[in-house]
Amino acid sequence: MEPTRDAKSGDMFTLQPTEDLFDRMTAEYDAWFDSPEGRGVFASEVRCISPLLVDRPRPWLDVGVGPGRFAQALGADVGIDPAGGAVRVAATRGVSVVQGRGEALPFPESQFEVVLVVVTLCFAPSPLALLRECSRVLTPKGRIILGLVLADCPWGRFYQDLAKAGHRFYSRARFYSMQDVRQLASGSGLAVSGGYSTLFQPPGTGPVDVEEPVEGISREAGFVAICLTKGE
Repeated sequence: MEPTRDAKSGDMFTLQPTEDLFDRMTAEYDAWFDSPEGRGVFASEVRCISPLLVDRPRPWLDVGVGPGRFAQALGADVGIDPAGGAVRVAATRGVSVVQGRGEALPFPESQFEVVLVVVTLCFAPSPLALLRECSRVLTPKGRIILGLVLADCPWGRFYQDLAKAGHRFYSRARFYSMQDVRQLASGSGLAVSGGYSTLFQPPGTGPVDVEEPVEGISREAGFVAICLTKGE
């Protein structure tokens, strides 16, 4: 999906909302995590994010919680998502959930020590507004953890090819380069302060082996967990 510029916010990455899709297709989206490919991808991504959570104080918020897979696996205290179908599934996994938009979080300032934004930025109607809201509810010493597929990595190119072929989910997504991420972070008063990478195996070849993460942000990785912190 091609982005447009939001005249009010100046966000050059604005997309159309996607909660209609995830509301209708929650079961299909959730089932992918139990597929031969999905199991290995999900386990690798959880392992990639986990080092950035070690010894972090609470509470933790998961923005774009979806069906609650990551919130459950990582131990988020609360999740939020605009898609009612996804929120209902997340609740069945024991996740404390709120239906709402990441661009207008219903929480006070400086409430959360960790804000997870995992496989969410690519579907956010306004990623800049979303990150600004995440920054608003983040404590001064807290961290935002982005989990995403970079546009220019092998997996990013693979998913973009699927999008061009009309894939029901990826055709509604926008993939970001590391330069884009830094631009969005800077526009939200945030800075990249580290990260981890995983999924160095090629995409589209069948079942995915679970990988251990590598410290640093690699353009060759299919998934990266990026730590954002507030600027001085």
